[in-house]
Amino acid sequence: MLTRKQFELLMFINERIKETGVSPSFDEMKVALDLKSKSGIHRLITALEERGFIRRLPHRARALEIIKLPESASPSLARQKGFQPSVIEGSLNKPELAGNVTEAPANENSMTLPIMGTIAAGVPIEAIQEHGNDVTVPIEMLSHGDHFALEVSGESMIEAGILDGDTVIIRQQSTANNGDIVVALIDEEEATLKRLRKKGDSIALEAANPAFETRIFGPDRVRIQGKLVGLIRRY
Repeated sequence: MLTRKQFELLMFINERIKETGVSPSFDEMKVALDLKSKSGIHRLITALEERGFIRRLPHRARALEIIKLPESASPSLARQKGFQPSVIEGSLNKPELAGNVTEAPANENSMTLPIMGTIAAGVPIEAIQEHGNDVTVPIEMLSHGDHFALEVSGESMIEAGILDGDTVIIRQQSTANNGDIVVALIDEEEATLKRLRKKGDSIALEAANPAFETRIFGPDRVRIQGKLVGLIRRY
C-alpha cells in the first residue's frame, strides 16, 4: 500500500515519461508535490523503488523507469497541478470533513475511531493518508476532544512500550507538555511519533530506543498534531 505522496509522485513520474520520454527532475518533483526540500523526494523515490514500482537506471541522469502502477492508479490525478498533497493534515484541519476524526458510538462501553494511516516510530514518513479502516476502543481510553488512530511503523519507541504494528490512539491537539509522546509534523512534510522535549527555544523529538538519535529543531519547524492517549496491540 502506497502513501498518498508516494502515489502522487509515482503518477507524476509516469505521466511525465509518457509525455516527454524522460523522467522529471528532482526540482520538478519537489514543485509538483509542494515539498520544501529535495530530501523528501529522495525518500519517496527510495520507498517506491523498495516496493517495486520504479527502477533507477544506472549511469544516466534523470533516469527512472516505471515497472508497475497500483491497481487504483488514475492518470488524471497526475495532471492536477501541484497535487496539493495533505501530508499529515488530511481531514484534521478541514472543517467540512471534521467528522472523519470524531469518534462514533460502538456501544455504551466502547467507541469506533478512524485509522487515518501510518505514523513512523523511526525515520519520519508521511503520517496521515486518508480514512481507511476503523478500530473500536474502550471508552475509558478517551477523554475530551476529537480522537483518531494511527498504525505504528518502526522501533524507535520500543522502550516506551510502543512496538512496530501497534495502533496508537491520538487526541487531536496543537500543544503538548514536556515528556508527552506526540505526533509531530516536521517542516510541514514529515511526521513522526516521538517524546517531546522543549529546551529553550528548541524542540527535541526524543526516541525511546538508544539506537535512534534525538533530533532537535527550531520552534518554527515542528507542529504538534496530537498527543498519545492509548495503544492497542493485536497478537
